[in-house]
Amino acid sequence: MARAVWKGAVTFGLVHLPVALYPATEETGIGFEWLDRRSLDPVGYKRYNKRTGRELKPQDIVKGVKQPGGRYVVVSDEEIRAAYPKRTQTIEIESFAPAAEVPPYTFQKPYYVEPTGRAEKVYGLLRDTMRNAEVIAIARLVMHSKEHLAALMSSESLLLLVTLRWQAELRTPRALGLETPAGGQVKPEERKMAAQLVASMTHPWRPAAYAEHFTAAIHALIRRKASAGKARPVQPLEEYTAPAETNIVDLRQLLADSMRRGKRAAGGSAARAGRARRSA
Repeated sequence: MARAVWKGAVTFGLVHLPVALYPATEETGIGFEWLDRRSLDPVGYKRYNKRTGRELKPQDIVKGVKQPGGRYVVVSDEEIRAAYPKRTQTIEIESFAPAAEVPPYTFQKPYYVEPTGRAEKVYGLLRDTMRNAEVIAIARLVMHSKEHLAALMSSESLLLLVTLRWQAELRTPRALGLETPAGGQVKPEERKMAAQLVASMTHPWRPAAYAEHFTAAIHALIRRKASAGKARPVQPLEEYTAPAETNIVDLRQLLADSMRRGKRAAGGSAARAGRARRSA
């Protein structure tokens, strides 16, 4: 049974949906290890004080951010959690958007979302509502000490959460000095032949038809060269403490209250805009 890498709750309006996240992908490359050429002993690394060269124990290492003048501000894990407590336990839906409007290059890593506690009803309602409306939910969460933008979407029978790249992380073609290719003068016959070629190579999407061959070739090489065989150590997943589960009660009332709250917020914004225009 897979282990959850994050446990908390999806929130939208006043609705609270306890969930757990599971990685939807796995690495399939070769797990090469660094070895001592002379003895084939595994090669490790040490954490050491760069000024003195002295090796440090894990409990003596803290997180810090360098400041002007060479000074550092040290922060603990507890201070980090206290500075942003809500995001560490919730996937807060901020809006919904048509799925086609989110560019694929912003996608990072997918996770399966499983309901926990007695949240199946709300889980199914959110999944089916997004599927019927053909939208995805845009949300925020903190995972592995980092805040992520994420897309929550309906995928077959489960919800899928995909972390997204922030706009500030994306590099534009202009920033890279790339120019739009002119394309040149294309003859009608050439366009027709190109269209025919693409049509002849167009098939329904079958992911099982595509396999990564490099890893298989390296495994074959290793099998040919292996004499004694050395097992690689398995790295365990991180453990996470689950927040207290909250039972869902009176879902219809929660949804109605959420809609009224949204309308009040919209009305307040309009009133403020009107006062600003009159005072201008």
